[in-house]
Amino acid sequence: MARDYYGTLGVSKGATDQEIKRAYRKLAREHHPDVNPDESAQVRFQEISAAYEVLSDPDKRRIVDLGGDPLETSGGGGGGFGGAGFGGGLGDVFEAFFGGGAGGSRGPRGRVQPGADSLLRTRLTLEECARGVTKSVTVDTAILCDECTGSGTHGDSKPVRCETCGGAGEVQSVQRSFLGQVMTSRPCPTCRGAGETIPDPCRKCGGDGRVRARREITVKVPAGVGNGMRIRLAAQGEVGPGGGPAGDLYVEVIEQQHEVFVRDGDDLHCTVRVPMVDAALGTSVTLETILDGPTEIAVAPGTQPGSVTVLRGHGMPKLRSGTRGDLHAHLEVVVPSRLDSKQTKLLEELRRNNERDHAEVVTNGSQHSGGLFSRLRDAFSAR
Repeated sequence: MARDYYGTLGVSKGATDQEIKRAYRKLAREHHPDVNPDESAQVRFQEISAAYEVLSDPDKRRIVDLGGDPLETSGGGGGGFGGAGFGGGLGDVFEAFFGGGAGGSRGPRGRVQPGADSLLRTRLTLEECARGVTKSVTVDTAILCDECTGSGTHGDSKPVRCETCGGAGEVQSVQRSFLGQVMTSRPCPTCRGAGETIPDPCRKCGGDGRVRARREITVKVPAGVGNGMRIRLAAQGEVGPGGGPAGDLYVEVIEQQHEVFVRDGDDLHCTVRVPMVDAALGTSVTLETILDGPTEIAVAPGTQPGSVTVLRGHGMPKLRSGTRGDLHAHLEVVVPSRLDSKQTKLLEELRRNNERDHAEVVTNGSQHSGGLFSRLRDAFSAR
């Protein structure tokens, strides 16, 4: 039987730390060998000191409250303070740490466990992301064994209690250290924590209750999805051990690069090359958009390099919304690098007739200072 440390100090189980300390000091003064040389007093002093050592340590006191004795050794024997064993042996150790007895044990985790989630990726074009699409994907996951319907047993056989752990699902060990006895628990290596084994397992799944299989699943991709987004398909993932409920399947979208458009959230960007003459005189360009078909982009007379024409509502659909982003057409004015004699004469005539415009060095702060270096300067000034 575990010793009564509270009775040794004369305090109740609900005593505070201060009450335990006062009781110890009072008894220690009465039975200390320097005060009382009697042998029985020395034995009593050892008992008092041991009781205080246990009850002043929260971990050791918890073991006592659970019915154990933290000062006992793991060897045989029993009895007094110098004796060995936890009264009833190692069972008391496990009771102290894991709350043994009816309803106190953590118990086996069971054979039936929830399945894991699965992830696969599918590549979509920008058009498919914009319109939405129904895709058929191939999934290689664990499914319910159709031979045993998840039981893992063959025929009418049944699982039996594990002989290694006695159905507890875990095994414990005790080791001594300078801090006292250390109890550890780990899943039973025989039943893997299930608490039971299958002596006659299913021939198809080997007792796992599930088998791997390749299957086709239809995925409905909504309009407006983007790169990296995931679509969740409930209960389409891995079936759990023992035929447990399946996890979820996540389909991650990999958006392919488009040859014309660059996506930025719900907006689209493209580059339109405009000859120098068209930029000066004005023109229009037909652009084949993603959702709206051929669309005219107006190039106003006098368009400057780097101008952007924005078509509102011509971008990507916003996910789960009836609105759309914008289409940004970046106008790139192209200056010819080679001219024939006729083109050269025409441009020279234009230059003669337009004497107001000529090459010049622009000062900082000028209203015409909108070149590259000005933009760089403004960017750094804003920091």
